[in-house]
Amino acid sequence: MKTKGLLKNKINIVTLGCSKNLVDSETLYTQLRGNGMAVTHESKKDDANIVVINTCGFIDNAKEESINTILRYVDAKEAGVVDKVYVTGCLSHRYKDELEVEMPTVDAWFGTNELPRLLKTLRADYKHELVGERLLTTPAHYAYLKIAEGCDRPCSFCAIPLMRGHHVSRPMDELVMEARSLARRGTKELILIAQDLTYYGLDLDKKRSLATLVDRLADVEGIDWIRLQYAYPSGFPLDVLDVMRDRPNVCNYLDMPLQTGSTELLKLMRRGITRQKTEELVHTIREKVPGIHLRTTLIVGHPGETDALFEETLDFVDRMRFDRLGTFTYSHEDQTHSYSMPDDIPAEVKQERADAIMAVQEGISHEKNLAKIGQTYNVLFDRKEGGYFIGRTEFDSPEVDNEVLVPITKSTYVRLGDFAPVRITDAQPFDLYGELAV
Repeated sequence: MKTKGLLKNKINIVTLGCSKNLVDSETLYTQLRGNGMAVTHESKKDDANIVVINTCGFIDNAKEESINTILRYVDAKEAGVVDKVYVTGCLSHRYKDELEVEMPTVDAWFGTNELPRLLKTLRADYKHELVGERLLTTPAHYAYLKIAEGCDRPCSFCAIPLMRGHHVSRPMDELVMEARSLARRGTKELILIAQDLTYYGLDLDKKRSLATLVDRLADVEGIDWIRLQYAYPSGFPLDVLDVMRDRPNVCNYLDMPLQTGSTELLKLMRRGITRQKTEELVHTIREKVPGIHLRTTLIVGHPGETDALFEETLDFVDRMRFDRLGTFTYSHEDQTHSYSMPDDIPAEVKQERADAIMAVQEGISHEKNLAKIGQTYNVLFDRKEGGYFIGRTEFDSPEVDNEVLVPITKSTYVRLGDFAPVRITDAQPFDLYGELAV
């Protein structure tokens, strides 16, 4: 880090964790810029004298990364490199009292719902006229649209309600206004996020309104793709499938974390659904939206997961043949219901189980990708890297799913942020290769 020549009154926002945290950082960034302040996001220059760290506290690895990042900037402060270190986000919200004692040189700690207090500390005003406006830290052609905050689900393993509070839906008109603003500035893909999309509207008008929201967003001129992430299976609003099928700019893609394939474990996890009902829902989704690609995530090593119950999940993965799948090892989170159960599955066994699931999924993914060879897909290009233009089909979300790689040649050119038809020529388990079909 530099020790001289710092540009005073410059703020660097450091974001850790999920896309929901990224949206919070973008909102802070927008407010600070609206106040005429010099602000950067994830600066590589270390030339800011004020640092705001937006932390994640979801699982042990995320907590460790957050704490290490805080310590890095605390050391920089003690070395005279930065003047102020502020911490916000989930870790700060959940462990503020303990962290204040352990890290007294941090200047202030803020919870997830304390943006006005953070702005006041930074000597900025909360500008209500900027609600619905957002400066992006992602490439301009895609943006995350957070439609709700918090969660009312009782999942036994999850600490999110402790950090984010109860579910609060954002007003529909406000979301449509934000989508129009993003579209005017070049955003082509909206990725709808929340702790649980399916709860949207219940607190506003006592009914699930996700389908109505998606339908209205699909009317926004300039938005070519709308993608749904984080949909809870219990109480899933089937009417959203009709919108997905009928509106061409709603991607045939759904991220629905299912956590396990064992009914006994689903009960322990307090998920409010059985394996049979889960499988019936998956079949219904695929029937109503032909060609849909389903993404899910699973947890292995939850208390009570015997070898036999794990084999049920392995069989579930093999039977359901998900298009996209990720696996987490269970993290024993204090103040959650699962914390009252013994965390008696060794870490190495948890990892072995995660690896076993991913080995099955790799074969499924490779088979599904091989079937795409010779097909042509509309691809949105995100970046150039390693001699390739790299993009995604409508079946893939940024950073977590498959990518399409098109070799850069003298006769091949695409503009980043644009769509182009690509014919698939080769396939790996988690990547596709192709050539422009123009």
